[in-house]
Amino acid sequence: MVVVQNEIKKWGNSMAVVIPKEAVEKEHLKEGEKVTLIIVKENKNVLKETFGTFKFKKSAQQMKDEIRKELYND
Repeated sequence: MVVVQNEIKKWGNSMAVVIPKEAVEKEHLKEGEKVTLIIVKENKNVLKETFGTFKFKKSAQQMKDEIRKELYND
């Protein structure tokens, strides 16, 4: 897997992202080969966008206290 940051460019009526030569060589990519892109805008919260948000019944402090109790008071 290679992480590439690049700008989106207009290409006819579509948009395009150029894959740098270094990434092509590292992954041994060939013309016509299929790849999967994961698109994340730079100004977004990557973790929230990728994994969403979680709602817990307990506070973070309560969960930390329980974990510490399990780890150190067995």
